[in-house]
Amino acid sequence: MRKIQRRNISSILFFVLLLTFTLSACAADTQVNKQESLYSNSEHWAYLGVGENKKADLFLICPTVYKGEENRYNMPLSDEKTKKKFLGALNMEQGIYEESCRMYAPYYRQAGLNIFSMKEEEAEAYLDIAYQDVRAAFQYYMENYNEGRPIVLAGFSQGSDMAMRLMKEYFGQDKYRDLLVAAYIIGWRVTDEDLEQYPFLQMAEGEKDTGVIVSFNCEAENVDRSIIVPESTLSINPLNWKSDSTLASRELHLGACFTDYTGNIVNEISQFTGAYIDPERGTLKVTDVSADKYPPVLDIFERGVFHIYDYQFFFRNLQENVKTRVEMKYSEIRS
Repeated sequence: MRKIQRRNISSILFFVLLLTFTLSACAADTQVNKQESLYSNSEHWAYLGVGENKKADLFLICPTVYKGEENRYNMPLSDEKTKKKFLGALNMEQGIYEESCRMYAPYYRQAGLNIFSMKEEEAEAYLDIAYQDVRAAFQYYMENYNEGRPIVLAGFSQGSDMAMRLMKEYFGQDKYRDLLVAAYIIGWRVTDEDLEQYPFLQMAEGEKDTGVIVSFNCEAENVDRSIIVPESTLSINPLNWKSDSTLASRELHLGACFTDYTGNIVNEISQFTGAYIDPERGTLKVTDVSADKYPPVLDIFERGVFHIYDYQFFFRNLQENVKTRVEMKYSEIRS
């Protein structure tokens, strides 16, 4: 009799656990579907298929423009004032990609600048909210717009953090990885630990390889720490496309372009700087740039951390490289 009772109790407990798991999974699926449905509305896209007759698509993720408020740490999608800045920040980068790509960029509940004063584990909750939106937008894009086209995945700063999360979650699967032109994870760190945990992630080793990560962080030669790269990162030099510490001279520099919120180039400087990869930090050291002339702007960055200029300092070299990698992937897919 006791054995029968125990079996009944065990069966009931198993059923309760199974029911709990099923309900949790259904709730998670419902949340994902709810998030994805947001992106069936064009109002939730800053760019939605911008550009025609291009050989690849761009999925572009905006950097941090939301400052945050007291007791508010994620940008509301109803915040039209901040969304104008959001679009402006994207426009500043679009010239690098628009010649080669049809462009998609979702609005998302990005984490505010005020999270960067928190401990990492506390800030993660707000970055996870941001990623929920980015993930949903990417899924909706893949299911409704991609149609087997090559993909350039790109971001800057928080946008690159989000892009890296997409890489880890999706691009271990052949159906995504086979379409990847490259992931431009600029202004964010990529560590040895990332590659060990996700062995399908591959850093770029030259200017033409595809399915790889292109990453760097600009700083002055005397900088030994920053909030973006507290210890070390993996990089490639956008002047000579080498991943070692070989110095690339400024003669390889095709042009720094300083853009405004409309995307217009307000100043262009050719042969702007040389650069090399720091053999210890892995950051990109620029050799001919004044830290006083190009201040960090935001208080969270120290003098000589050129974070906000990463794209602008190497604008023309990146533009040319996107074109090169798109042509390579397009040829691979067609062959």
